[in-house]
This record gives sequence, C-alpha cells and structure tokens, in this order.
Amino acid sequence: MYAWSSIGNSSYNALQASLRKQLTKGIQFDLNYTYSKSIDLTSDATRLGFSSSVNVGAPGSRLVNAFDPGARRAVSNFDTTHQINFNWIAELPFGRGKAVAGNAGSVLNGFIGGWQLSGLARWTTGYPFTVDNGNFWATDWDEQGIANLVHRPTTGHFKQPDGSVSAFKIPATAFNDFGHPFPGQSGTRNAVRGDGYAGLDMALSKRWRTYENQSLQFRWEVFNVPNLVRFNALSGLGTQACACIASLQQVPNTFGNYTGLLTQPRVMQFALRYEF
Repeated sequence: MYAWSSIGNSSYNALQASLRKQLTKGIQFDLNYTYSKSIDLTSDATRLGFSSSVNVGAPGSRLVNAFDPGARRAVSNFDTTHQINFNWIAELPFGRGKAVAGNAGSVLNGFIGGWQLSGLARWTTGYPFTVDNGNFWATDWDEQGIANLVHRPTTGHFKQPDGSVSAFKIPATAFNDFGHPFPGQSGTRNAVRGDGYAGLDMALSKRWRTYENQSLQFRWEVFNVPNLVRFNALSGLGTQACACIASLQQVPNTFGNYTGLLTQPRVMQFALRYEF
C-alpha cells in the first residue's frame, strides 16, 4: 500500500558570483559563476516517473528502505558543482561615429555600419547518475533498487569499438565496480557522473535606419555554434524514465551506453524585421 508523506528533506549551498557591464560604448555583458552542492533523499516524488502501468518511481528515486530513508541521501539528480553563464551584446566598431571609418558616407555606412554581435554561452560540470540493480530485490520485494559502488570508475563519454558511446572508459571493467546490495541496504545513489552541459549560441545583426522611428533589421542566428555534443546521463535505460544509464542487468560490454543527448545539432535561422 502506498501513502503520501512529507518525510523528504534537501539542502542547497552555493557561492554565486556575477560580473556585469552596463551598456556603454556599445558593449554590455553578464558573467555568472556558481559553485554549489544540492543534496536530497530523492529528486522526484517516489511514486512518479517510472511507468503508467505501475504506481512507483524510477530506480534511484524510490526509497527502498522505509525504515531508513536517509540511506538514499546523496547529491541531487540536477546537482552541478560548477556552472558558468555568459551573455553579451557588442556593437561592431565599423561605420559612422565608430572607431573604424567613423566619417563614412551614407553608402559605405549602409554596408559596414550598424552591425551587432550577441551571444549566450553556458557550461556545467557533469550530472550525477545512478546504476540500476537489475532484476534483483535485495531489500524490498516490490522495488529492485540500485547497485552498491565498490570502486569508483573513470567516467565521462568514451567512444567504443562498435561506435556506441559509454559513460565509462572501459565498460566491462566498470561493470565489476558495482555490486548488488545486501538485504536492508539501499545501494549507492548518484555515485558517478556523466557529461555536463555546454552550449554557445550567437547572433549577428544589422540595422538600417529608414525614416524617423523606423528601421529595417537583418538577423543571422546560430544555435550550438561549435556543434558540441554532450550526452544525457539521465536519458534512461531503453524506454524507462530512469535517472540512470547503467544496470547490472546489462551485458558488460554495453554497460553505461548513453541513449540520449543534452545538446541539439547546430541550427541556423535568418530573419528580416521591419520596425515602425
């Protein structure tokens, strides 16, 4: 029998630093850095997110030992130790009134003046994930739980000979770094980390002044400029909505294979805007 209970607790501590430049001489930016740690018993309600046919949570979010919920206390699924965000707008120094060709005539200024470069960048350290215990029920007959960490493996993203990408440098070796918990144990939650997020979006625009209070603007926007690839450590096992990408039920050579991405492929778009 399931019942709702507000027994959960969490904590978040952080150092947050910001550097901001107001718009002067055509340049403004914001640079933010966060050093933080988020800890909880589970990052989701324990009855949500696994399957529409069963009313239980995903492995890693469930509290398999109701007598010792604190055994699942660990860093949150969304914990990112380091995070950097940077956004900027810069008017290019070309054209009338600028450092280069400041006395340009109307025709030349129509080509080289009024250009602006803007962007948004974000980077984080890796997201934590949990290793599923497979079809073994050490503590709770209804919930298989998660594996125990025996030795800490090297994690990140590593291309395998068959073309797949694993969170572990040597999947077969990492498979032996985890073991089944003993009865009464809750396993080791969020013990290892996969990829973090990285992204860079930029836009180049130009504005032509037509009449009083009217203008024409051209924009070229590029999302994921360097076409970065970052893999999703929370993408789940197959179709399961699971905060884990590895299971002791897997074949060792496919242990920890990523099934989803945090990033999207590079996309460009163009726009022409008339303002009046």
